[in-house]
Amino acid sequence: MWPVDRGLWIPQRFTGGRTDRASQATSHNPQAVNYIQDPMSTHAELAKIGVQDFAQRFRQEMIPLSNTLAYFAALPMGEDETKEYLEEPIAALPPAVLAAFSKAFVFLVPFLEKPAGKGVEVVTFERPEEKSQVWSAQFMSGPEAILVFGIKDRLVADYHYSFYRAIATLLADRSDSEVVDQYPELLREEFRDHVHGEIDEEGWQLKQTVMQRKANLGRRESKLFRSYVRQSLIDTLTLYLHGICCDIDVETGPRQLPSRYLRKRLQLLYEALPPPAGYAVFPEDLNKS
Repeated sequence: MWPVDRGLWIPQRFTGGRTDRASQATSHNPQAVNYIQDPMSTHAELAKIGVQDFAQRFRQEMIPLSNTLAYFAALPMGEDETKEYLEEPIAALPPAVLAAFSKAFVFLVPFLEKPAGKGVEVVTFERPEEKSQVWSAQFMSGPEAILVFGIKDRLVADYHYSFYRAIATLLADRSDSEVVDQYPELLREEFRDHVHGEIDEEGWQLKQTVMQRKANLGRRESKLFRSYVRQSLIDTLTLYLHGICCDIDVETGPRQLPSRYLRKRLQLLYEALPPPAGYAVFPEDLNKS
């Protein structure tokens, strides 16, 4: 899915493999980038600090992007990097997504690590072991969205995916969301039609478990079905948001969701969360420009 001024490509089938090939230029923010000037001097103090404590500590040093958005970078970033990591992906967010949170704060850090067990993700300036490294953490602080991303030595395309997935996760957990209310019925319809496939691996695995156990597919109170609905919604929202911003290549495969059912999902999101002006989702949108 591409902005209007660059044409449009819609995946006919999708299974979770994706490549973000290009980001679209938007506005330019000439403000100086704020970051920790000398990470080595603060390493001992900030080593493996929890994401919530990190966000609280640097809250007052954030640089505003708008009345509701601000960011803090814990490593040096030039103008081009600021555009790629912040301005471009944020500009492609639907207005209704931005309105869902009173404020949103983005923290860009070198690395994130997930401790063993149920510990909170921590910010670190040294690369963690691969098995414990994570790329994003998100949580709500009252009505405010906190998004933390590890970006050192990571492709911008991969970061974009994490960025939109973090936002999708927060949206999927909002009980007052129109999408959250309507999305489960789409999945029930897919089950009634014996539709094969999903968007990403975790959602696919949960769907298989639901089908194998025949876990009360029509009942909202089924815990397993609710888990599947949430994961499928996160995956679909990620695809929708990411596709508004960037040209996405997708891989076909045996676990793909048929295109007409994918279209129904995207149509629901389009109606509830229409893209900003100048961006297209479906081919017919190009004729409106």
